[in-house]
Amino acid sequence: MTSIETAERRPLARRLKPALGYLLAAAGLIWALHDVHPEKLLEGLVGINWRWVAPALVCDVLSYVVQGWRWRLLLRPAGEISTLRTTQAIYAGLFTNEALPMRIGELARAWLVSRWISAKFLAVIPSIVVERLFDGVWVALGVGLTASFAPLPKSLLAAGETFGAVIILAVALCAFLAFRKRELGSGRGPSRLRHRKPSRGIASLLERLGEGLRETGRTRAFYLAFALSPAFILLQMLAYWLIMLGYGLRLSFWIGMAVFLIVHLGTAIPNAPANVGSYQFFTVLGLTLFGVDKTRATGFSLVVFALLTLPLLVIGFIALSRSGTTLAHIRWEIKALKAQ
Repeated sequence: MTSIETAERRPLARRLKPALGYLLAAAGLIWALHDVHPEKLLEGLVGINWRWVAPALVCDVLSYVVQGWRWRLLLRPAGEISTLRTTQAIYAGLFTNEALPMRIGELARAWLVSRWISAKFLAVIPSIVVERLFDGVWVALGVGLTASFAPLPKSLLAAGETFGAVIILAVALCAFLAFRKRELGSGRGPSRLRHRKPSRGIASLLERLGEGLRETGRTRAFYLAFALSPAFILLQMLAYWLIMLGYGLRLSFWIGMAVFLIVHLGTAIPNAPANVGSYQFFTVLGLTLFGVDKTRATGFSLVVFALLTLPLLVIGFIALSRSGTTLAHIRWEIKALKAQ
């Protein structure tokens, strides 16, 4: 294949990914809204108990403050930054995810922080990788804990086992990259990597990632960040469950946790902006597995999505507007970084 043919195919691939995300979103919404009774749906929306909603929104906001604190700890090898700044970057990234497909908000928040601490963009990425590994470990443990208190469907248990296996492999890969980098730079013997310039391909990226993981894992803050991770996930679970109670679904905390985990795992793959469609699909799927009527499940999926998305839009817009940049500029910067 010639370089011209490759260049022509790249724009097509970039267009197909968002298109596939929108297609899946539409399919999820169609399935969730199919066979729904409008009268019952309206009854559920009108009968919301707002006393449960307020603490739910507080828990949701606090979860991202905890995430900002955790991220600040993991960023120490790259540079010092306040929890307020990292939380601002997280909300700016969340707002980007609400507006643009394929969840590029993760890259957006990394770019903002790299600018604020005057570090290279790739120096920030390992902290986000570690964040996701921490979350994956605790989510896998959460599935096991929930299975001890609630009768989980076999399909969810199988998905949890598969997810756990993937997390183990990811942790093993990151450990290998960190150990391999340390061995190559330990001075025990000659290394071909010392006598050539780093390539601009995948090998170079893995080398830099391994170095960043090694530096992050050396700090005491690494272990404190790991200990903070369950608080981040637990607060998000509480927010989800409290809105469930406010909607009138008197399900136990463990069943609420199980449905949350189904949604969390189901929306892990980047797709349409704000996970619209897939969020409703997995919420309805999870609730119906525990015997909830589909109409009530669909109504709740719309309510919880709206209530948890609105704070992200408001706070995220403020965070982005006070960052000194715009969504269009961030999108341009990310495209430039991908082209490097």
